[in-house]
Amino acid sequence: MRKIAISLGDPAGISYECMVKALPALEEDKAYILYGEEAVLRFAKERFNPNFEYKPIRDISEVKTPGVYLISLNRVKGVLGIKPSEGAGFIAVTYLGRMSADVLRGEIDAIVTLPISKYWAKKGGKFSFPGQTEFVAFFQKTEKFAMMFYSEDLKVVLQTIHIPLKEVAKSLSPTSVVEKLRLIHREFIRFWNKKPKIGVLGLNPHAGEGGILGTEEEEIIKPAIETVKREGIDCEGPLVPDTAFLLRDRFDVFLAMYHDQGLIPFKLLAFDRGVNLTLGLPVPRTSPDHGTAFDIAWKGICNPLATINAIRLANRLAEKSYKEIFLRGNKNG
Repeated sequence: MRKIAISLGDPAGISYECMVKALPALEEDKAYILYGEEAVLRFAKERFNPNFEYKPIRDISEVKTPGVYLISLNRVKGVLGIKPSEGAGFIAVTYLGRMSADVLRGEIDAIVTLPISKYWAKKGGKFSFPGQTEFVAFFQKTEKFAMMFYSEDLKVVLQTIHIPLKEVAKSLSPTSVVEKLRLIHREFIRFWNKKPKIGVLGLNPHAGEGGILGTEEEEIIKPAIETVKREGIDCEGPLVPDTAFLLRDRFDVFLAMYHDQGLIPFKLLAFDRGVNLTLGLPVPRTSPDHGTAFDIAWKGICNPLATINAIRLANRLAEKSYKEIFLRGNKNG
């Protein structure tokens, strides 16, 4: 029996509503362990999907059969009027941490993280990471990881993640691009049993125009591509960024040099269904590709499709989990 852990994110956002609406994604042969506030989940269930059933437990060791379980510290008593706040941020970080601790016990095959507010997580939960991706990678003791934005017809990996735009160029090196291309190649084989064709975007307008509009393509990206091609990795580039995604039928995945270069086209094409997948982790992690959406929270109008897809992808990737790494570590320790 595979175990999928789901942290329910910020209670002032849409994630609890999305969770109870995601019932079609839950498979009968798996156990789903939710980490969040029972009062909030109960309210979401009563308001948006009375058919959503779960069993409260105190510890993951109680999970013996398939089903939906909830680990709650029961910090919230009343739900009406809940708003973005330090308290909500604290709750989101608390359950993300509790779930991550259970991952380190070797109990979990895949995880899904529902959205948190970085602002309120920092204010209320002393969250010191750029995002959940970096938090999860830290807890899984993974230094080389990548964000892949996934839909069935478009996949985009980011070379750099949560850094200011002015820092992007100085963060690039032939070595870092080579490492990212190797990671994409390796994880595609792991998860999809396929050697991917990778489209590598340039950094500058017109991919540098032969060095006229910037030298990063000639000095960094091209040498990296040549290196991995000699290793048998199938990639092409540097592609002109403003037209690269018109070629998406030719590539299995794109490597974008910075956050908005990859995410603006991805969200235009797949916003309502996109999933964030972290590559390189022993225990796979997915997340819906949207935020807390405080402006529409608790109005009954959120679209749960990205959450459904995140859970469905976690269901599939759980078969490729390396959780035994943590089991061995616990036995040795």
